[in-house]
Amino acid sequence: MSMPSVRRVAQAFASALLAATTVTALAHDAAAADTLGSAAAGKGRYFGAAVAANHLGESAYTATLDREFNQVTPENEMKWDALEGTRNTFTFGAADQIVSHAQSRGMKVRGHTLVWHSQLPSWVSGLSATELRSAMNNHITQVMQHYKGKIHSWDVVNEAFQDGSSGARRSSPFQDKLGSGFMEEAFRTARAADPNAKLCYNDYNTDGVNAKSNAVYAMVKDFKSRGVPIDCVGFQSHFNPASPVPSDYQANLQRFADLGVDVQITELDIEGSGSAQATNYGNVVKACLAVSRCTGITVWGITDKYSWRSSGTPLLFDSNYAKKPAYDAVLAALGGSGNDGGGDDGGGGNPGATCTVAFTRTADWNDGYNGEVTVKAGSAPITGWTVTLTFTPPQKVATLWNGTPSWDSSGSVMTVRPASYNGSLAAGASTSFGFTAMKNGSNTTPTVGTCTAS
Repeated sequence: MSMPSVRRVAQAFASALLAATTVTALAHDAAAADTLGSAAAGKGRYFGAAVAANHLGESAYTATLDREFNQVTPENEMKWDALEGTRNTFTFGAADQIVSHAQSRGMKVRGHTLVWHSQLPSWVSGLSATELRSAMNNHITQVMQHYKGKIHSWDVVNEAFQDGSSGARRSSPFQDKLGSGFMEEAFRTARAADPNAKLCYNDYNTDGVNAKSNAVYAMVKDFKSRGVPIDCVGFQSHFNPASPVPSDYQANLQRFADLGVDVQITELDIEGSGSAQATNYGNVVKACLAVSRCTGITVWGITDKYSWRSSGTPLLFDSNYAKKPAYDAVLAALGGSGNDGGGDDGGGGNPGATCTVAFTRTADWNDGYNGEVTVKAGSAPITGWTVTLTFTPPQKVATLWNGTPSWDSSGSVMTVRPASYNGSLAAGASTSFGFTAMKNGSNTTPTVGTCTAS
């Protein structure tokens, strides 16, 4: 799926964000088990996210990725135009960055994608049939051998079938010049390039039983019967009110699994909000868990603010990286408890548990500032804390690290609870969280409320 260009983190506070990334990455190792990735692992599956290399320098982005997910798919960095913009000249830097980050965190990587009609450099479509066959096989071989042993599964061919009722193959340079056999050739070339990688076909609008999914089903059945190497089928699962989760979603996954292939939900996002969105997300996860060969789920992005359809708020974390009701529904469906390491709304907790809070403005520039909030336990240990900050409009928090934020309806009051790793404090011990705020014309320091401990 093609992503629009998105803004980069401002250089003025890059060093502060990088420091926060280091803190959160180290803290991940001691994180509680109840995250999306750990809960999915408990069910024998992965829970991943599509990742953009140019966001890995943003601390909240990387902290959320590292804490919550155990698989990644590069959004655009492994597509043909990114890797081979000039024939036989390969540029792996951005893709390597994602793979290296994933490997350092023990995450699986899905390669996306080797052969696709979109995001092709112009030189590909100008080739003759003979040259195109050579270029396709060379691209598959060079890319897969570069990442040999590092990629769990590859989307070998992506979106090769038309929408609608025909079930026909999509017009593309590959289909038009090489014929339908190009897919079989791509899979055979891929197997030779890396015999240990899972080889997948991936498509959209195939989530229920329809003409398009029937055509893909017939292809997979044919491939399996003739020994063409195909190991898995990806269902993108982009849903919205006009195209909801189909009632036969689970049954469709199961019929593909019955052909002897794994199935994965590869690009999940669901437009909407609140309980309706949460219910839909939960139902998707439950459908995957009900199919033994559904081996994992990937959401297409981490935060709504960078989603390819951000106006529909389709992801599990809002633009401030706060967990949405859909997150809770997914975690519950995976069997997680949703415990963020402590912190409640002040109604209960340990008798005598107290905490204090201190605020420091750590950096300041024309358009924004960084703030650090230190939470210190009183004379007794605490298992959680809650701090409220009130900002003067039109100030907006751009990013937050080492905490879990939520907002009131006005967007001015931010309530911060612990991340999954810094809720419990020994007596007298302290932790801190930080944020970057954009001034938008107001230089007022936020009002920090009292600290509530549990």
